[in-house]
Formats: sequence, structure tokens, C-alpha cells
Amino acid sequence: MSELRILCQHKLSRLMSYCRLKGRHVVIGIPYVWLVLFFLIPFLIIVKLSLVDTDIANPFGTLVSYADGFVTLKIKVSNFLYIAKDDLYFLTYVSSIKFASITTLFCLIIAYPFAYFMARARPSLRSTLMMLVMVPFWTSFLLRIYAWKGILANDGLLNHVLMALGVIDTPLRMMNTSFSLTVGMVYMYLPFMILPLYASLVKLDLRLLEAAADLGATPWQAFWRITVPLSRSGIIAGSMLVFIPAVGEYVIPELLGGPETLMIGHVLWDEFFSNNDWSMAASVTVVLILIVLLPLHFYNKYQQQQGETRGGEA
Repeated sequence: MSELRILCQHKLSRLMSYCRLKGRHVVIGIPYVWLVLFFLIPFLIIVKLSLVDTDIANPFGTLVSYADGFVTLKIKVSNFLYIAKDDLYFLTYVSSIKFASITTLFCLIIAYPFAYFMARARPSLRSTLMMLVMVPFWTSFLLRIYAWKGILANDGLLNHVLMALGVIDTPLRMMNTSFSLTVGMVYMYLPFMILPLYASLVKLDLRLLEAAADLGATPWQAFWRITVPLSRSGIIAGSMLVFIPAVGEYVIPELLGGPETLMIGHVLWDEFFSNNDWSMAASVTVVLILIVLLPLHFYNKYQQQQGETRGGEA
């Protein structure tokens, strides 16, 4: 009986180990399947469209053809050469990067004090402050954009208030300018900067600040030499979360921007739906993705260096 019991326990242990292994594979595999289906495959389709000739009869083009026993691979690079030569695309990419960088900078300047205050607030108050950050997500994206149109219009709320206070005599032109575009993008992406910063600052060991004060550091010195370096991961993560979607933003520039705020999202829309040039639009998209992958590469490299540093210290 004892041998039978030991055998059953051994079989049960092996079965449980097998189930745990399978369960781990399932848990890990589901996100990978999601990424393959909804990111990798669409991206490969876009890459293929950027390298083929398309027309109304064959909107997806043909990359590989077979005829008379020969397999022919046709790769079209003229779109990328045209993008490199045409000043319009270059200036549009530069404009998109400029506005995305400005948005990221202003989000960081506004979000850091707020996140710092949240991290230093009483634990009972943090959930309320977190809810205030998340409240805008409960309202439609378009409704919030149209609300800013009503605020910044020539006969909008802000001009009425300024004229009522005697600050200005005539309405200021704020809509369809770089100012309105920046305000809208900063407002929309600000929570994406606050949350990573809060997650980083709330874990800060306050004993380090006490030790710095005991060693004679002023609060400002302690902030720059301890708080900011230890929150660097939150700064980088928040900047990536803001900069990457801001580069390809379409709705905000379309509704709040003007002719001088042309961004790559509007160019993509025109190429896809106005010009019906899917191949050119796909080429513009591929270049945009490569631009976005550049900061991601540096972020991953930074994360690896941080991991190696921690491993060396351990």
C-alpha cells in the first residue's frame, strides 16, 4: 500500500507540474497571439503595401508572382525615394516631431509637481487624486476636443472672460493655431505622463531625503540629486507614452490646428482616403513607425543598462 501511495503521489506531482507548465505557456502565449494578430500581421501588410504597385483593380498589389516556371520578386522603392526628396514630407515629419516634443515637455513640466504631490499625499487621499486624473477618460475624446473649440474660439468662453475682466479689448485669435494645438494635445496626453511618474515617485524611499538633509543638503539639492534621478524611469516611461502617440496624432490637429500645424497624421489620411494611393500611404506609415521605434530602442537600451547595474550591485 505504501508503494502504491508513493506511486500515486509521484504521478499526481508530475500531473500538477505539467498543468503548471501548460498554464504558464497559456498565460504567456495569449499576449503573444494578440500581438501577432493585431500588430505584427497588420504591420507586415503595411510593409508589403509600401513595396508594391497598387491600383483600383488590385489595391493590395503583388509582391511575388509566378509565370512560366519563374518566381519573380518585385520590390518598389520609389515611394521611399520620393519621401526622401520631397520637402513636404520632410517638413511634415519635422513638424510632427516638434509638436510631439513640445507636448511631451509641457506634460512633464505640469505632471511632475502633480505626481509629486500625489505621492506625498496621505494614503487615504491618493485614491481620490488618482480618480481625478482618470475622470477625463470617462468622457468621450471628441467631446473634450469640441469643448476646447468652444473655449478657444474667437467668441468662446476664454475671450469672453478676458474681455469682461478688461484684459483685452478685441478677441484673441487662438483657434487653428499652434497654441490651440499644443493646448489640446497637452490636455489629452497629460494623464499618460502623470501615472508613470506617480508610480515611480510613490516608491521613493523617504529615508534618503532625511539622510541628505542630515548631511546638509537643502530641499532643492535633495530634489535634484535624489528625487529626480530615482524617478528617471517614470520620466522616460511617461515621455514615451506621450511622445509616441503624439507624433501620429490626427484628430487633435484636424479639429484644433490650422494650416501651419500640418502633421503626418493628416498626410496619411489624405494619401489613404483622398488620393487613394495606398502604396504611398503605407510608405509614409513605415517611415513614421521607424521614427517611433528610435526612442523605443533607446528606452530599451536604458532599461537593459539599469538591469545590468542592479545586477552588478547585487
